[in-house]
Amino acid sequence: MSGFGAHLPIEPPPSRWQLPSSELADEHGLVGVGADLEPGTLLLAYRGGLFPMPLRRKAVGWWSPDPRGILPLDGMIVSRSLRASAKRFEVRVDTSFSEVMRRCGDPRRPHGWINEEFVRAYTRVHELGWAHSVETWLDGELVGGLYGLLIGRFFAGESMFHTVTDASKVALLATVELLRACGAELFDVQWSTPHLASLGVIEVPRTEYLRMVAAATC
Repeated sequence: MSGFGAHLPIEPPPSRWQLPSSELADEHGLVGVGADLEPGTLLLAYRGGLFPMPLRRKAVGWWSPDPRGILPLDGMIVSRSLRASAKRFEVRVDTSFSEVMRRCGDPRRPHGWINEEFVRAYTRVHELGWAHSVETWLDGELVGGLYGLLIGRFFAGESMFHTVTDASKVALLATVELLRACGAELFDVQWSTPHLASLGVIEVPRTEYLRMVAAATC
């Protein structure tokens, strides 16, 4: 398993948009609608505590939920059974980025909202060195993984999938180990769920999260 940060990422042209402040989010966490998914816009958004998800009619919404789910890099809950299961899988980094996104966006999955527009946009960011996939393979087949953006010491986890038991959990464990190895400080998972909470995800207020992002991306 190779690590993150083998090559310095390339800074894209700046966004032509001025995105609204995360502090303007409504009760659902929606900050604004519009703009584009160019690399410069995506990096601007994540550095400001925002992330995109599509709304109806293909409009792009920009979100900053309160509270925010994060996984402390020293706080992942790893059971003995997961440690044992991890030995079954081969972990790879950045070998099938677009395919991981497409698997995460499978419309048969609940909340499978990732469409081809998002795949193309994040693949461009991946090609610039900012977005990464951590993949689990079994007998030569991609069976799980996750993807996200690494900006300085901040990792924004976007989505994960599995087709074999524990495959996504093993990818998450590998990601935590990779982030710790490269000196990262903040692992964002956007919203907490009971499943993520069982793995160690906690919630922090938006104001605290924004301070953490600013410190990790400076």
